[in-house]
Amino acid sequence: MTINSPATTYRQNILLVFSVIFGLLLFMFAIDFLTYSLARLNNEVANNIFMATYNPFVGLFIGLLMTALIQSSSTVSAMVVAVVASGQISLSQAVPLIMGANIGTTLTSTLVAFGYIMKTKEFRKALSAGVLHDFFNIITVVILLPLEVYFDVLSHTAQFLTHTFFMDQSRFDRDYTYHGFFLRPLSIYLSALLHQVFLALAAGILMLIASIKILSSLAYKTLITPNFKKVSKHIFKVPLRSFTYGLFFTAAVQSSTITTSLMVTAVATGRIALKRVFPFIMGANIGTTITAAIAALYKTEAAISVAVVHLLFNTIGALIFLPFPSVRRIPVKLASMFGKQTVKTRFVGFAYILLTFFVIPFFLIYFNKSDHPKHTDHPPYSASKEVVVEEKKK
Repeated sequence: MTINSPATTYRQNILLVFSVIFGLLLFMFAIDFLTYSLARLNNEVANNIFMATYNPFVGLFIGLLMTALIQSSSTVSAMVVAVVASGQISLSQAVPLIMGANIGTTLTSTLVAFGYIMKTKEFRKALSAGVLHDFFNIITVVILLPLEVYFDVLSHTAQFLTHTFFMDQSRFDRDYTYHGFFLRPLSIYLSALLHQVFLALAAGILMLIASIKILSSLAYKTLITPNFKKVSKHIFKVPLRSFTYGLFFTAAVQSSTITTSLMVTAVATGRIALKRVFPFIMGANIGTTITAAIAALYKTEAAISVAVVHLLFNTIGALIFLPFPSVRRIPVKLASMFGKQTVKTRFVGFAYILLTFFVIPFFLIYFNKSDHPKHTDHPPYSASKEVVVEEKKK
């Protein structure tokens, strides 16, 4: 057994810290670059897509499909804030988009599980952990979407809370401009080099995949250390404590994609039981709303209302499951059954991903595109005003 010297351990720790920082910066840059590149897409295309949100069920699948394609509910949330603030869609129309984004962002953790496809036991555990987040969000949507469609529960509550606790007309400006991360100048430069918008989108997606790969690899190295078993006992022993750690850790990295993907690895390697991971995932779901909360710093009614909707949706979902052990077991059992069935028939897992995240959303949006009324009161949608200004300067 090799024992590392203090100097070697110190160098390894320094390398680990820099690797984590690089992975997080690459992840943040990929999100910002995708946001900027998407904003340069044809305005008419974006306008037609968002007009389809007159149908709340189509709006749900638009949010799902957009998030599944770019794997960032943070990016979609920022775009939703922008389009609501511009007056293209109402807050009620934005709610299904936010719900869909919550489901779409779970795709990565499910895909991470397929990395264990050659190992039957690990694959069953990993896939169960991956779809647990899916099922939690899907069940929450099934409960809350009808309440929003028929009674505007989330949108009316968000507007009430916004006007009661946040809005002061003397302090708030209704003009919204999304300035992006501090890495935005680099996004602009790289986008100019690539010229073609679709090339830029492809580059952004590749960077996002690379950043997730780096962070997942680092997490795996952490998970196989002997110390992790002691730490996991502390974190996951009590559901409320696990929930709190999931909330704060996800808020810190601003991505439930990363934290839930780490949980897939932890369950697959047998470090944590599936039922103990669930409260952590619920906390992660609330922690990811920090991005919408940051968008609310722009001090617009739309930004704050969308942030409140996002927080309300995820908080209500947690309140449905967290306090009641018997209710909490429902998604866990469904996920476990799905994992066992997919191990028997691998086609089930692939069919689930394709149908849920791509095929059904795409065809529902496509066949609905001519059924919605046309807006005549607003100009075509523009996801980021700053892009228009920069293009004019050029």
